[in-house]
Amino acid sequence: MTDQTDVLIVGGGPAGLTAAIYTARAALTVVVLEGEPSSTSDQPGGQLMLTTDVENYPGFPNGVTGPQLITDLREQATKFGARLVPGKAARVKLDRSPFHVEVSGDAGAFSARSVIVATGSRTRMLGLPREQDLIGRGVSTCATCDGFFFRGHDIAVVGGGDSALEEALFLSRFARSVTIIHRRDELRASKILQARAEREPKITVRWNSVLDEFVGNDRLEGVRLRDTTTGSHDVLPVTGLFLAIGHLPNTAVFDGQLELDDLGYLVTRRGSATTVPGVFACGDVQDPVYRQAITSAGSGCMAALDAERWLEELAHDLVPASELAEPAASTSGSV
Repeated sequence: MTDQTDVLIVGGGPAGLTAAIYTARAALTVVVLEGEPSSTSDQPGGQLMLTTDVENYPGFPNGVTGPQLITDLREQATKFGARLVPGKAARVKLDRSPFHVEVSGDAGAFSARSVIVATGSRTRMLGLPREQDLIGRGVSTCATCDGFFFRGHDIAVVGGGDSALEEALFLSRFARSVTIIHRRDELRASKILQARAEREPKITVRWNSVLDEFVGNDRLEGVRLRDTTTGSHDVLPVTGLFLAIGHLPNTAVFDGQLELDDLGYLVTRRGSATTVPGVFACGDVQDPVYRQAITSAGSGCMAALDAERWLEELAHDLVPASELAEPAASTSGSV
């Protein structure tokens, strides 16, 4: 069975839920594919579900937890009539409106006059035991989000590219020390960032090192490192670890349907428009730079407004020409 809707939003993070709030308030029928609760990459709520305290989201002077922020957004979206459906897009046909999207599990399929893609991205993880358990307990994927909580701590950053050095430089404002853990003997980051890191006395680099194990029970107390040249091990005592080895946008299902850049992010133009009229994108799935809850929410608003306007134009184009003609001039002779 295929359900029909005006707007199908794929993704239930801050971008998708904000888009749902705006489109539902515009008296459109709205369905949100939230994601799969059992999935780490497509779970409902996105990356915010892995965030404990959010102190930089406007309107919350005392902070808010990531899961609570998502709960509030969901409640607001459903209040205006948005329908939240567990599941993710399994197959899509986006050549023209109405668009066809098949959903994983038993959710069936949807025919939508417009689609907003808000599937987000996921952090590249190390894949070590207890890594997920320590997220929010010393392990983080966002220095801008969590750096403040590590004031006076000894911190490590895993990575060797621009993102890793940007994170390390930002964290040096708060930390007692920052150690960059890199598997090679030279960094991939730009020369200007390397020069800035070299001038920062709090930053050091552990060359030819990989992280093999997390140390600590309820919270991170250190990391066990292996020297890639000698094979020897030692423990680096840190209470904060930031992963900066890249992000992966959740765009696999849209490959061949929508234009992707070299990193796999959706390409948008004129706000949130993709290369297919009627399909829009917002949040981390099209943003490799900022990746903040507030920028995702803002772009979700943009996508919603763009979708509303597109649907209005589509409805206008479908009106018969006879109804759009200027009314005939009166011939009654009245003045």
